[in-house]
Amino acid sequence: MTQDELKALVGQAAVEFVVSGQILGVGTGSTVNKFIDALAARRDHLAGAVSSSEETSARLRAIGIRVLDANDVQSIPVYIDGADEIDHSGHMIKGGGAALTREKIVADLAERFICIADESKLVDVLGAYPLPVEVIPMALGQVSRRFEAMGGKPKTRRGIVTDNGHTIIDVHGLAITEPLAMEDEINQWPGVVTVGIFGRHRASVCLLGTPSGVRRIDFLPAAAPA
Repeated sequence: MTQDELKALVGQAAVEFVVSGQILGVGTGSTVNKFIDALAARRDHLAGAVSSSEETSARLRAIGIRVLDANDVQSIPVYIDGADEIDHSGHMIKGGGAALTREKIVADLAERFICIADESKLVDVLGAYPLPVEVIPMALGQVSRRFEAMGGKPKTRRGIVTDNGHTIIDVHGLAITEPLAMEDEINQWPGVVTVGIFGRHRASVCLLGTPSGVRRIDFLPAAAPA
């Protein structure tokens, strides 16, 4: 099967997680677009959707789904989105589509995060995929130097401005062995809007497209603080 066919496979499988009569969180990216295509047949079962990007909002409206402002929603049962990488604990790298900040906002509203991806995205250690970081332009140099001090190789993503009006740095060469700790540290740097490590907002379930079908991985809930 082609990668495009694998994405369509998990997009169709994810429809089973849609809660009828409720608001759905919908992410951004090529795999999510396959999910939206499959969602069209269920559009009358939804109260609406909260979207992580203007592109996704336009696609949802095109199939007749009402898009709600996140500020008007207190919680949603399910958020469905892709990942650039996901490890065996459900931690992810996201932001290849430059929507990481809004994706994290919608994920924070959700009770469950359903990750949909092809099997190539499952890794032992995050970081082979360059880590996206949304940055206020004034801080590009300073943030880049901080990553260089960590051993990373930051590159500004040219020609891309996020829906929030900011810039993306893609950091190559990192091995993210402690996603939660690294996420917390980078988010404290002045000028960082959001880092594309989804540790605190990790997946509850991952649906992986494989040549033999959809593989489901359920991740254990995070342990309660001692």
